[in-house]
Amino acid sequence: MKKLGILFLLCICSCFASAQRQKKVVFIIVDGIAADALEQANPPHIKKLMERGTYLRAYQGGQAGEYSQSPTISAVGYNNVLTGVWYNKHNVPDNDIKDPNYHYPTVFRLLKDAFPAKKIAVFSSWQDNRTKLIGEGLPQTNQIKMDEAFDGLELDTINYPHDEERNFMLAIDQAVTAKAAESIRERAPDLSWVYLEYTDDMGHMYGDSPQYTKAIQNVDNEVGQILTAIEEREKKFNEDWLMLVTTDHGRTEKDGKGHGGQSFRQRSAWILSNRALENSYSKMVYPSVVDILPTITKFMEIPVPVTTLRELDGVPLMGDVTLAAPQVHRLKEHLDISWMPLTQEGTVKIWLSTTNNKKTGSDDNYKLMGTFPLSRKHALISIKDIPSTFYKVVLETPQNTVNRWVKEATVVK
Repeated sequence: MKKLGILFLLCICSCFASAQRQKKVVFIIVDGIAADALEQANPPHIKKLMERGTYLRAYQGGQAGEYSQSPTISAVGYNNVLTGVWYNKHNVPDNDIKDPNYHYPTVFRLLKDAFPAKKIAVFSSWQDNRTKLIGEGLPQTNQIKMDEAFDGLELDTINYPHDEERNFMLAIDQAVTAKAAESIRERAPDLSWVYLEYTDDMGHMYGDSPQYTKAIQNVDNEVGQILTAIEEREKKFNEDWLMLVTTDHGRTEKDGKGHGGQSFRQRSAWILSNRALENSYSKMVYPSVVDILPTITKFMEIPVPVTTLRELDGVPLMGDVTLAAPQVHRLKEHLDISWMPLTQEGTVKIWLSTTNNKKTGSDDNYKLMGTFPLSRKHALISIKDIPSTFYKVVLETPQNTVNRWVKEATVVK
């Protein structure tokens, strides 16, 4: 009995220690690798991740032909990942990044607002990612400050002289990777972003080519360095790391040199993880890159304010989720609302607002329109007494929230 008691206590202590493992995340955006190009290159470190973790085809570009359609351009794609919303909300339509709407916070803001002591870091081959997209030091972002930043090497033409073949950018990517791996190994920020550019340069210069494939192999080596640092850290400190790798856009079908449009291949993206992303949503629905932010907040247990939660366009790829794929159509004096139930149990609350105050930093005025069985898949909501040219519809369950907008242009006559 005494031995059994000791064994029981050891099990309890082991479970407690496991529950206390510190959760950390690093997400990597590699520029301009279409899903088919990645799969054909068959890079070894990424293949290892595919086998032991999860590989999902996903999409960039919002809902094609609808209000959330977003250009398949680099900075747009980065910000889709950073904010968990599409261009119509975050207001970054191109690489100029003139006027981002910081009322849609990045994942770094969400973490720092909830846990100010947590450490955040960026390792980037493009300085604008920190200064403009994250908005470091700006009043609009509450002067968010990265605890660690390594970028701006593209401006250093002494140590990285710019050559026509853009080998300088490969050298910058390698320096960024080395710094990120060293930081993870030695200081382990709680949330890190690594951005690597060279693959897109080779795509623009050579299209689908041996040079482009070689660039993907280079990225594979860089991903491998970061993965090794994570594995060493987990083994040495018993930490719990989530690694996510994705891309900002695909490439043109014709020759792979361009991007920016809404063709299948230009929208073609993917999500790679070092661990299982196997909830009902990831198994049943074609995911998108805006699912990365809610996946990170779910993993790190970051509380998301309800005003932000109601705006997120993504769904977590881990944990319990109960609905996805909302559709809303205006039919004269009704809104025809449908959804995909991911379970047959439970209910969904439907909220309605005719304001878009979030755009300017204020709260929207939501009204509860009813509670419906999830399994019903559909609700018809009267708007006879709520005349408007614009509606926000939020479908809420205890597990997750999804939303759709209805604009006047979508009215069926």
